[in-house]
Amino acid sequence: MHTNNQPYQAFANLLEELRNYTISAQADAPQIQQRMMFLRKFYQQQILTLAPEDTESQNRGQINSYQTEISKQLRLLEMDMIFLQGAKQTTTVQTRLQAISDRLNILIQYCDAILKM
Repeated sequence: MHTNNQPYQAFANLLEELRNYTISAQADAPQIQQRMMFLRKFYQQQILTLAPEDTESQNRGQINSYQTEISKQLRLLEMDMIFLQGAKQTTTVQTRLQAISDRLNILIQYCDAILKM
């Protein structure tokens, strides 16, 4: 594993923790929101700041593509969060939590793909 993979591994771990939390019985919107803000900050400070020269040149383009997708999914995750906060009925809350969990799975897959390079 390259040293620049450590932030991706840590980010994947944070994503998994949040996903596990969203499917737990005690999941609540304020706690999810707080964890998502931490995730966003971690991504901006630890992943987006990685120097391109830390990456092998043949993987640089792929990693940039994944980062673009990760950024997009994080924005969509924030939208899912807004919808969750507005949900009043239990079934709607469950649907929103499932959407958040699914999006977190996509993000984890992107991290795993980067880690396998």
